[in-house]
Amino acid sequence: MYWNLDFARYIADAPWPVTKDELIDYANRTGAPQQVIENLEDLPDSDELYETLEEIWPDYPTDEDFGYSDEEPLN
Repeated sequence: MYWNLDFARYIADAPWPVTKDELIDYANRTGAPQQVIENLEDLPDSDELYETLEEIWPDYPTDEDFGYSDEEPLN
């Protein structure tokens, strides 16, 4: 399973929490590329809910990863 920001954007707005099957259905309905569908199909079979994208891709970058912070002034 390989994730990148381009792939993640296809499921970032999914109606969380979702099951694996609901997430695959969402990705299909929104026109996600086949690689995204294949990545989702590689998730473990379970009826457990995924609460966030970070549960699927633990290394999903956050604003902190890019050095952004609400406390820093914008220049």
